Amino acid sequence: MATLIHTLSDHSGDINCCAFSSTSLATCSSDKTVRVYSLRGLAELPFSPLRGHAYAVHCCRFSPSGRLLASCSTDGTTALWDARDGRRLAVLGQPRLSPVRVCGFCPRSALLLAGAADGGAALWDTRSFQLLGSGNVKDGSLVACAFSPNGNFFVTGSSSGDLTIWDDKMRCLYNEKAHDLGVTCCDISSHPVSDSENGSKYFQMASCGQDNQIKLWLILVADFLGVELKHKYTLNGHSAPVLACAFSYDGQLLVSGSVDKCVIIYETSTGNALHTLSQHTRYVTTCAFAPHSHLLATGSMDKTVHIWQLDLKQPCAGSTAESDSKVAVEDWSEDDVSAWLCAQDLADFVGLFKMNNIDGKELLNLTKESLANELKIESLGLRSKVLQKIEELRMTMISVSVPVPDEFLCPITRELMKDPVIAADGYSYEREAVEHWLSSKRRSSPMTNLPLASLALTPNRTLKMAISRWLETQQK
Repeated sequence: MATLIHTLSDHSGDINCCAFSSTSLATCSSDKTVRVYSLRGLAELPFSPLRGHAYAVHCCRFSPSGRLLASCSTDGTTALWDARDGRRLAVLGQPRLSPVRVCGFCPRSALLLAGAADGGAALWDTRSFQLLGSGNVKDGSLVACAFSPNGNFFVTGSSSGDLTIWDDKMRCLYNEKAHDLGVTCCDISSHPVSDSENGSKYFQMASCGQDNQIKLWLILVADFLGVELKHKYTLNGHSAPVLACAFSYDGQLLVSGSVDKCVIIYETSTGNALHTLSQHTRYVTTCAFAPHSHLLATGSMDKTVHIWQLDLKQPCAGSTAESDSKVAVEDWSEDDVSAWLCAQDLADFVGLFKMNNIDGKELLNLTKESLANELKIESLGLRSKVLQKIEELRMTMISVSVPVPDEFLCPITRELMKDPVIAADGYSYEREAVEHWLSSKRRSSPMTNLPLASLALTPNRTLKMAISRWLETQQK
């Protein structure tokens, strides 16, 4: 079911966390650094590693759009980075400067949560970098957090074993003693599930802890009912404390990593263990599924990150049993499209797309004209944003099924170039990426780090035509 396809061994310390965006993988370590890799070829990006934390980096997360990367550290700060070029945009100091153990982005607004060793939770605005609110759990360190897909609430886990549910105004809604020896991680699936007893739609949450257990929960938050938390079942596949857990994008799979050095992949509908991976040689500290693809990353105290390719015959990441990513996207339901919109920071369009019955096939066929004339999206900027995300999805589908020739990838972003230009160093780059590089007052080559004789950029029309011809062959 899972094939080890690559191992990253660039960190010099324990791996503490790994996280995916639609195009990149970020990893962080006790060596004080964050490293960023392109999903196309898993090459480290030119601006990586990111340095700036004074002590170990415990957690890293991408924003829903993939443009921001957050990292938090024992140094009492959470850093915000531009995921496109590695610039550090802000350093957010935790109230009382306690070591920050975990961070997470809200999927539908510009909010970032940071949790600290003193039990404090801080909610930040990622546009103004201002602290919006703070709170504290009753006991222990705050070591885990997860937002609901709609962004209306989030859950935190503490070293004392409590799961606490908060609303987006930092009001505590519910508290549950979940793991006797302490919570270590929690995650909320992006897909709601139906409870067979009453037909209600619940959010599905997983938590794991020092008690060697993984627990699955159903959460219902209603204005008139308050919060309902139901224990679904407990998984006992590990023989030692479980340090990490994560849902696949469609919620059908759950992965966990443990002190027993094993990674287990479960089917969430049944709780059955589908596969056990035992290639790590020390504690497995982190695991994450990639969105809209069939990749799994696991990190360990053995200083490595393993990248796994999941067997497409198994239900994973919103796909069918088809081996071609394009077929899988075409087979998306309306709910799959809604989840994708939320992940791309386009949640405002969920109602409109549902009203027009936009499934995966319709999504891929959307054009500038149909967005304006049929869906009645009047704003040119919003139409362009939706089209850009659809184009990125098409590019992702192509990159999964057929490797993109390396000469077609921008050396800075490691993405397929749309407007290639030649710089004075003789290399070709995506125009926007190299202009952003140069606008940051850097006059050196992104490839060689040598000074550029000129800042002039010349359109590479020959390369652009070659890329266009290649794309046409992939779409036939």
